[in-house]
Amino acid sequence: MSLPIFQVDAFADQVFHGNPAAVCPLPTWLPTATLQAIAAENNLSETAFVVATADGWAIRWFTPATEVDLCGHATLAAAHVLFAQDPTRHTLVFASQSGPLTVARDGERIVLDFPSRPAVPCDAIEAVAAALGLRPLTLAVARDYLAVFASEDQVRQLQPDMARLAALPEFGLIATAPGRDCDFVSRYFAPREGVPEDPVTGSAHCTLVPYWARRLGKTVLHARQVSARGGELFCEDRGERVRIAGRAVLYLTGSIAIADAGIR
Repeated sequence: MSLPIFQVDAFADQVFHGNPAAVCPLPTWLPTATLQAIAAENNLSETAFVVATADGWAIRWFTPATEVDLCGHATLAAAHVLFAQDPTRHTLVFASQSGPLTVARDGERIVLDFPSRPAVPCDAIEAVAAALGLRPLTLAVARDYLAVFASEDQVRQLQPDMARLAALPEFGLIATAPGRDCDFVSRYFAPREGVPEDPVTGSAHCTLVPYWARRLGKTVLHARQVSARGGELFCEDRGERVRIAGRAVLYLTGSIAIADAGIR
């Protein structure tokens, strides 16, 4: 069996920036173990698998270690591939574990409509401080920990102890602070899920956007993820939903050769 594969740099306007994601359109779902094996072989922070349905598309996302319930950059990458295949299309709807996700074109940007995931205060600040090597000003939790720092430089200079981060009970950890030339910056770590540091994390902004919208008193926000590759996101708080927009660029096209014996 031969399957198409695309690699797209998401939240970037040129290759070698943003967050690389693999996209694999499938005629029908393969066994979960096979999807996980493909994602592990790709060894990117996420691989998105999409299958056409009567109402649009279904999407699933896998890190090298596990399936996840929501992923922004791989959804943006999948939309980039599907829009390129049908330039007359301007909107997509993906069925997912997190409900229907609408994705639309807006000029050169692709806009994701995702669920809002506001964080609530939690009492794990000492364990998080030990893992990060620096105590945050505040700590809250949704799917991920949200650690808030005073400055962009503090976020950029974090050197987490990945073993300690992986021992924390939540899915991942977002570190954030006000930005110097944007509304806020962030970094994202999920070593227990096979992603020590994610270059740009759309799903983390489901938590970041409601926090910064409330703190800054504005609904339209410009964000940067300040990983080594970096990425730029244009966000809007819409109550129970958030909009997360960015650009994407195709890096690679190819095919995956899977022997029938490997499909089980």
